[in-house]
Amino acid sequence: MKLIIKPEKGFGKIEVELSAEVWSEIEGLSERYGVRPERVIEIALSGEFKEPKGDLEELEKKVMELEKKVWELEKEYASLRFKAYGLSEDNKILAIELSGLIAENNQLRRFLRLPLRRDPELRKLISYYMK
Repeated sequence: MKLIIKPEKGFGKIEVELSAEVWSEIEGLSERYGVRPERVIEIALSGEFKEPKGDLEELEKKVMELEKKVWELEKEYASLRFKAYGLSEDNKILAIELSGLIAENNQLRRFLRLPLRRDPELRKLISYYMK
């Protein structure tokens, strides 16, 4: 792999030949930390390394423990979210049916020449559940 480093200003550039091992290591670091391979090279050349404040292995263990807790909570609340989704869909269906019944009621009131009932609070509630 050929690495070409160009300055921001000027014409000079540096060309370096990288072995396949070095390039695969750069790509591994890039995937591990979620950055572009070019950024890994920039960090390596400029020396912008961040030193961990604690024991790295201990921090990784804490991260693993937290991930386990997150997945346990995810399992616990997945069924609740599914039930909540089902209830929201049921509410939406009921709001549609209620809207139709209100329209039918108003049509019958017009036919019987009775005063129409305009209930803005009920309409707001219906529109809330239709979203």
